[in-house]
Amino acid sequence: MPSGLLVPSVGSMEQHTTDLPHRALGGQGLVAGAIGLGTMGMTIAYGAPDERSSIGTIRRAYELGVTLFDTAELYGLGTGSNERLLGRAVKDFRDDVLLATKFGYDFRDPSRIAIALDSRPEHIRQVTDASLRHLGTDHIDVLYQHRVDPNVPIEDVAGTVGELIAEGKVRYFGLSEAGPDTIRRAHAVHPVSVLQTEYSVFERAVEADVLPVVRELGIGFVPYSPLGRGFLTGAVKPAAEYPADDMRGQDDRWQPGNYEKNVAAVHALTALAEGKGISVARLALAWLLAQGDDIVPIPGTRSPQRLEENVAAAQVTLTAADLGRIKEILPHGAAGSRYSDAMMPTWR
Repeated sequence: MPSGLLVPSVGSMEQHTTDLPHRALGGQGLVAGAIGLGTMGMTIAYGAPDERSSIGTIRRAYELGVTLFDTAELYGLGTGSNERLLGRAVKDFRDDVLLATKFGYDFRDPSRIAIALDSRPEHIRQVTDASLRHLGTDHIDVLYQHRVDPNVPIEDVAGTVGELIAEGKVRYFGLSEAGPDTIRRAHAVHPVSVLQTEYSVFERAVEADVLPVVRELGIGFVPYSPLGRGFLTGAVKPAAEYPADDMRGQDDRWQPGNYEKNVAAVHALTALAEGKGISVARLALAWLLAQGDDIVPIPGTRSPQRLEENVAAAQVTLTAADLGRIKEILPHGAAGSRYSDAMMPTWR
């Protein structure tokens, strides 16, 4: 069984070149490098895919000590393309890393992709078996419910994933974008190891009642979009300048009015980062890591160079003064909502 701990690379891969710290995610034994890698943008939402660059980035991540790789059925729009890409990329070192994927969508109606949900037990099993085939593995390290399905009791979801764990197909149970009540009810049926939800200096909603609950229950936390979907890299432009297949063109934080406020905030963060000799992306990731040792962010990128910058954030120490300045710049997060009303997760 993979341990999630750093080990020498195999085959033609180089040895790890960064001493990436490790963090425990939950109380069931899940341990991962302090920075993970999200793969959604390798196939959807951020322009045309580039398979060669994506696979190179995944393999470079392994060399740098990254052990947690995040995919989902949704990231291939039901085709398995994202999971297959990840499976091909890690095939030479699969047992040295953690593969996390997700279920919970209904892809039968193309017009409702990303909003139609299906977490029926039989569907969970179907998706899990497909994910195992696509990833080219005999087990999934972390299986998440991607979104809470209001039509299926969370107890049924937790029970089904618990059965898959007992069968050896899955190692750890995760939830994504679930609220406090859902988390408690699921955890009472089968221990939840990790919760994945958007969290960054731009998006702070989880601080009020979600983080306190997962910490009370001993559940790890994996922030997605930790760089504000790219806004916190500093490489941004107004919404109208993005192509139609890039979700940032529709993101409220890129729209006129909000965009200018958010650019001003990033400029202020950049000044702070430059004073420390680092990039604003490293500053933003270091801020997340400073929020607790139970947090492992999963920034996504297709660029090995950006990946290296992201991983280097684990070596940054922020002072109390740094954290205070960040709070002054963004006391409540970014201007604008993170999803449209139709796509906004329903916390229960």
